[in-house]
Amino acid sequence: MARTIVFVNQKGGVGKTTTAINLGAYLAILGKRTLLVDFDPQANLTSGVGGNGEGRGVYEVLSGSLPVREAIIRTKIDRLALLPSSIDLSGATVELVDRDDRNLYLKRALAEVVPDYDYILIDCPPSLGVLTLNGLMAADEVLIPLQCEYFALEGLSLILKTIELVQKSMNQRLKIGGIVFTMYDSRTKLAQDVVQQVSEYFKDRVFRTIIPRNVRLSEAPSHGLPVALYDPNCIGARSYESLAKELVARVEGGPAVQAPAAKAKKPSGQGSLFAKASRIDQDVRTAEGK
Repeated sequence: MARTIVFVNQKGGVGKTTTAINLGAYLAILGKRTLLVDFDPQANLTSGVGGNGEGRGVYEVLSGSLPVREAIIRTKIDRLALLPSSIDLSGATVELVDRDDRNLYLKRALAEVVPDYDYILIDCPPSLGVLTLNGLMAADEVLIPLQCEYFALEGLSLILKTIELVQKSMNQRLKIGGIVFTMYDSRTKLAQDVVQQVSEYFKDRVFRTIIPRNVRLSEAPSHGLPVALYDPNCIGARSYESLAKELVARVEGGPAVQAPAAKAKKPSGQGSLFAKASRIDQDVRTAEGK
């Protein structure tokens, strides 16, 4: 049975879709049968792996006019498949809003193909609306891309509160799979401080692999290719390869999120950043039921 992972961050431009594409590509390269689910009407994931967003896809599956297996298409990487999206999916937010079971449509749609894959990766829109709730209901765990900047911490707190609500009322099996630092620029003191303080405080909730800012990562989607095919030797590609290996080790070698670690001491000169991390940690503990 597939391990289903949803990528969530209501803040746009944090590398969420880039992470879904390239993590999925390297999971497939590692021999894992992987399905990418584009659940964003912008269809950036679809175009990022060579789809055109004009064919039949996830919206038709949700509406019941197309079986899910007929909507899934191949990509240029072996063992990597795609359930594409299009602008039509934006209509689902209106069509589902008044239905009692509006948050279960994606889960039902994917149920038929869960046995066919090792990993299912769901890319959601940059919001916490009905589409993202569908993704959270369909998933086993949440992966949170976190841009290395101060304001990203505020978004993290809101995400964790949403996860807590979903766990309590709709999907008790949902776990916090981890936090991935993205768009890291080692030249800035702020990025270094965010990584240091969040890593010290959240310990095993944070992936060791950090995704740097990299021009080749930005260029690859315009060619409809994962970076593994566009420039496998660039630092961005090597980072996502490392992240895929780390994810497999976490999923197949132990729990996704280990028990909360002891609190770190407050570093000098980092009062406000540490205070925000402290508040978020309480949200994490609550969301995990600790």
